[in-house]
Amino acid sequence: MDVDHVDHYRVLGLPSGEEGAKLTEKEISKAYKWKALELHPDKRPDDPDAHDNFQKLKSSYEILKDEKARKLFDDLLKIKREKQQRQSQQDGKRRKMMSDLEERERAAFAPDPAVKARQEEEKIARQLKEEIERIRAMHENKRTPAAFASVKETKQSGSGGVGLDKEKVLKVSWEKVGEDYTAERLREIFSEFGKVEDVVIKSSNKKGSALVVMATKSAAGAATGSVCGNLSNPLLVLPLQPAVATQIPSALKPVETESINNLVGAGYQAHEDAVLEKLREKAKEKNKKKCC
Repeated sequence: MDVDHVDHYRVLGLPSGEEGAKLTEKEISKAYKWKALELHPDKRPDDPDAHDNFQKLKSSYEILKDEKARKLFDDLLKIKREKQQRQSQQDGKRRKMMSDLEERERAAFAPDPAVKARQEEEKIARQLKEEIERIRAMHENKRTPAAFASVKETKQSGSGGVGLDKEKVLKVSWEKVGEDYTAERLREIFSEFGKVEDVVIKSSNKKGSALVVMATKSAAGAATGSVCGNLSNPLLVLPLQPAVATQIPSALKPVETESINNLVGAGYQAHEDAVLEKLREKAKEKNKKKCC
């Protein structure tokens, strides 16, 4: 979202400018709830832009409910209003006078008011962008990087068994704060990158994680490393197994497996194998149905 052109008050259906700056948090939250009911994708099944519009609404609400971000946004609007007022008041004679004055100021090495105002506007816009990044990083920094667990090679049976392509599998993790993620919610989020074949969730009291199986490697690659989901609790997306250019010699596989097991622990490895086995069984069932 381009902060230079979006009025976050207008997105929530609120008055902007000086009147918007006086609104309370309660009034902003109330406006967001009404607008969310109106723009929710479930109520606009025929609108292809419903999801994007709903995400823009949530982003604007996150900015306005954060005290520091809202203050910077109000300052930015104030600078723009003052700039528009100056421009509207300048007729031909005044523009000529201002031009002569600015020329004299430049000649005397004095700062140009127009340049100064533009620099101030750019500075506040830049600070607002940094503040938005701070809000996102505040949640992301709570996480510890997820370790890659080694996965045993899937053995195909002679009668046409099905192997799971691990390069299509994504490892997703999030903190258990605020709204939790369900399998259906994760399927909805990752369908933006391509078709989702399956979702398996593992949850604990403090942290949630899941394996998301994409239909293609390109869809998995598009989602890899992205930060998506709710702005207040974004998802950390990593590949279960990064794509490699050359095949690893079989003699090196035991050493690699042992080093990864030492990193994540045998118990964690056993869980990953169990989850992947479930995915393989589902893939076999789908293949049998297609064959029939």
